[in-house]
Amino acid sequence: MKPLDLHKPRRYLALWLPLMVTDRLVRQAVRAGRKRFDHPLVVVARKGNILALVGADANARRQGLRPGLAFADAKARVPQLEVVEHDETADAELLERLADWCDRYSPLIATEPPDSIVCDITGVSHLFGGEAGLVGDMQARLKAQGFATRIGVAGTARAARALARFGGGGIVEPGAEAQALAGLPVEALEAGEKTDMGLRRAGLTLITDLAARPRKPLAARFGGEMTAILAQILGEIDRPITPRRPLPDFAAEQRFADPIGLMDDIVASLASLSQDLCKSLDRHGQGGRCFEAAFFRADGKVTRIELLSGQALKEAGVITRLLEMRLEALADPLDPGFGFDMIRLSVLAGDDMDAVQGGLDGKAIASIEVRDLIDRLSARFGAGSVQRFVARDSHLPERAARAVPAISDETPSGAWRQAGPFGVPVRPLFLFYPAPAIEVIAEVPHGPPRRFLWRRAWFDIVSAEGPERISPEWWRKTSDRRARDYFRVEDAAGHRFWVFRYGFYGSEAEPVRWYLHGVFP
Repeated sequence: MKPLDLHKPRRYLALWLPLMVTDRLVRQAVRAGRKRFDHPLVVVARKGNILALVGADANARRQGLRPGLAFADAKARVPQLEVVEHDETADAELLERLADWCDRYSPLIATEPPDSIVCDITGVSHLFGGEAGLVGDMQARLKAQGFATRIGVAGTARAARALARFGGGGIVEPGAEAQALAGLPVEALEAGEKTDMGLRRAGLTLITDLAARPRKPLAARFGGEMTAILAQILGEIDRPITPRRPLPDFAAEQRFADPIGLMDDIVASLASLSQDLCKSLDRHGQGGRCFEAAFFRADGKVTRIELLSGQALKEAGVITRLLEMRLEALADPLDPGFGFDMIRLSVLAGDDMDAVQGGLDGKAIASIEVRDLIDRLSARFGAGSVQRFVARDSHLPERAARAVPAISDETPSGAWRQAGPFGVPVRPLFLFYPAPAIEVIAEVPHGPPRRFLWRRAWFDIVSAEGPERISPEWWRKTSDRRARDYFRVEDAAGHRFWVFRYGFYGSEAEPVRWYLHGVFP
């Protein structure tokens, strides 16, 4: 997929689902084995002090029932109704799923709740034989899924939306918005009931009536936002949509006349897409750090699988192997259903990637092999299961390091402590958290421990180093407000421990406590 030219005149597709609220219920009934509702179906919700209709199926609308009508009036007109309480969350989730499904037509998708989706189809309609072919394909697929639709295509998002909702749908040629939408009612502005009433009282009932008037008087009376919307409907100005998902840096996709479902076919498609993707990456001197494989099922469900890498990748074989491992490691296996009719492989995040010159010592190659191993383990077990430590800017041992995914490029905020003489570590590699309390016999007030009791066993100390005093981090909101004195001690059997005294003898009201923070190997 070529990068989108954002300076090219835009083309927008507005998808309106006028019966989405009831279509969802009908689809649920069909899946439950019930063919259709016996009576007109309406969906109700409380608005203020009244119960009103928020949805009505085609049968109910033929009998004069419309959203916004009070339920009592609807019941008086049509006594026998199928009544369902509105589930706003379910409708919002359905709209999001449909927006995911629309991703097969364009990567630039925006939802307009409660029942509309806008797609920026600039430069993609040729994949479907033109805009008419794209609209026909979308309508046919959604009809097969049980949705009533109305689609408008125009040069601005507002014009496409107005055409779909108030003009019966259709395709407006570039630059012809003013002529094609002139006959729409002023309600197409969607400026609110108060503004619509004011316009009609002024004798302005159609878009063409507003287009013929000077804009400044209109803005002074009805607000600048209304005139801005009018200019968008007339195609004079355009406000780009805000995509719900970031635009990928690179993408390659493959469509299938007959849906595929076998894992061998899926892997073969991913291998082919990886090769196409890597060619684009190589031409731009880039490598991918975050990949996404999107699988579009024939029944409309979309499954997305993300692959993270600790290094920039542009080798097709490596990407294919990692994706295959990622698929095998899924807790919920990839379900093809009736098959996938499209697969897309995208690069969501990339990085500059120069050629690597291996040295004679082989260190560069060894470093690459380690990163490859991390990528394979992360793909198999998940990014959060393979971790590394980064230093933090803190003197407290338990806060001096933080575990992060090994593939992340997070930089440390502190520095690691250097080893002591002869390479002996000054702190143990493994710490107890929380540190267990111990009973200590020690020199008072500042001496090291002579004996301590831990896990019902006494340890006699033969040598000790310290103390290393660590003060509390007063700038943090914490209950830790006392200084610590750390000692490295060794018992008669050669075991080495890291213990600390919490507080000072004779200078504090609270008793002094001792803790074992770690054991040296």
